[in-house]
Amino acid sequence: MRIGVLASGSGTNLQAILDADLPVVVVVADRRRAGALDRAEQAGVTTAVVDRSEYLPDRLAFTEAVVDALGDHDVDLVAMAGFMTILEKPIFDAFEGRVLNTHPSLLPAFRGAHAVEDALEAGVRVTGCTIHVAIPEVDAGPILAQEAVDIRDGDTAESIHERIKEVERRLYPEVLARVVADGDVRVGERNRDRRAGSGGS
Repeated sequence: MRIGVLASGSGTNLQAILDADLPVVVVVADRRRAGALDRAEQAGVTTAVVDRSEYLPDRLAFTEAVVDALGDHDVDLVAMAGFMTILEKPIFDAFEGRVLNTHPSLLPAFRGAHAVEDALEAGVRVTGCTIHVAIPEVDAGPILAQEAVDIRDGDTAESIHERIKEVERRLYPEVLARVVADGDVRVGERNRDRRAGSGGS
């Protein structure tokens, strides 16, 4: 199974994926100065840039260009790793059920771009990290794995983010490795459903 990673920023999640020795064949960034590109090049992984500034506000054309970049490398599975541009339907058609994402909350709670800030403002004592299948509706796809992170007295959004990132950098590669081993993201969904439905008597 050939993985294409979508990244926008410094690439810490990408680095965790690369360090896990997963079959990443291309890293696609939406800006030319993303640190993720440097990490990919250092690992000997092919890179591509689809500069969102050249497409937006036409998000559909941008998405089609991203799909083309992934298709050029025969990608089977897409891992969004800090990719900050919302994508349109063509990617979910081209890679149906095979686009994964990570989100800094225990979905379905606190969807959207400000999940940590929203959790802090709501006064909850626990948030976390979710690995899920991405669908056109943002942060609403099937959940593959979650792990809780406590919110402590005196925490800031930044300190919570850091603890979530520690979990994310371990959990995301684990889920990707399971999907690669299974050969089908839906196997991960079925495993999750069995765990959710199991119970003692």
